[in-house]
Amino acid sequence: MSDPLSTDEAKALRDAVRGLLVKRSDVRAAVETPLGYDDKLWSVLCEQIGVAALAIPQEYGGAGASLAEVCVVQHELGRTLTPSPMLGSPVLAALAVLATGRPEVCERLLPGIADGSRVAAVAWSGADGDWAVGTPALTVHGGRLSGSAHYVLDGAVADVLLAVARDDDGPGLYEVDLEDAGLRRRDAGALDPTRGLASVEAADVPARRLDTGGYAPALATVRDRVLVALAAEQVGAAERALELTVGYSTQRRQFGRPIGSFQALKHRMADAFVRLEAARSACHAAVLSARDGTPEAAADAAVAKVVCSEALQHVAAEMIQLHGGIAITWEHDAHLYFKRAHGSAELFGTPQRYVDALAGAARIG
Repeated sequence: MSDPLSTDEAKALRDAVRGLLVKRSDVRAAVETPLGYDDKLWSVLCEQIGVAALAIPQEYGGAGASLAEVCVVQHELGRTLTPSPMLGSPVLAALAVLATGRPEVCERLLPGIADGSRVAAVAWSGADGDWAVGTPALTVHGGRLSGSAHYVLDGAVADVLLAVARDDDGPGLYEVDLEDAGLRRRDAGALDPTRGLASVEAADVPARRLDTGGYAPALATVRDRVLVALAAEQVGAAERALELTVGYSTQRRQFGRPIGSFQALKHRMADAFVRLEAARSACHAAVLSARDGTPEAAADAAVAKVVCSEALQHVAAEMIQLHGGIAITWEHDAHLYFKRAHGSAELFGTPQRYVDALAGAARIG
């Protein structure tokens, strides 16, 4: 079975994105901007490489690529921890709009997302961070939206706000009036400064339903695909964190020799490498399942979420331990990888949530 992440096209895309990020990505400067990301870098990524258009069909201004190409970009953004609207807007929001199955809605919302001129956010989860399909945090009655949503990617700066909300017929996707006085958006001040998260409070806010009903199965597929994109980002971050750690171990010397030559440290870095490779395999398997639409796609996405979250957390922790005192300084990047590891593990539901779901499915099966 061919690996969609290793085709010539995927390699060319990876080289283009990596080359640009190495030259232009300044994480510390980006997080201090009002947007929380470098809008000029984001514009270049969209205009010259077309990253925001990848998951969007050509008829809606996109490139008509697959989830594999999205994961290539996510992997590179993860390596550098580059803040961007990629995961929240052209992945989560675009997939949610596409899942409505309504061409008129897609024609109106997707072209701006595809060219990067508009950032869309999706309000979905409550404070528990569960991202459940059947019980989203927001409710709708008579076309009016109410409730509080948390962990909204780029929610404080988005140009378009979408809400997953429930009425008597189940969950649906709604477009929210950003100008209504009953809507409040606040930056969440997340642990991970490289990830823009917000809370959204709605008090009887006008909302227009975008889907035609029966949205729950499509919404579950959207979440599964976003999990795979997040897993690719986690693999990229873990990969770079381990590279930096190995590089440091060959330069730092104690007792007249590089610390990387000590057997105990070799074992620890070897274990980190094994975990990284397991995460890479889980992510690739999930990409293949999503591409082929196999019955195992949801389970493979859940496995990728668990394995990649745990791998990045482990590698980031080892990065701090093996760098020693320098790793706990603000100037070193180790704390940024550590915060990304723990923040991304909680995003879209904790790993334990998916472990429990997989165990439940196995018992039923």
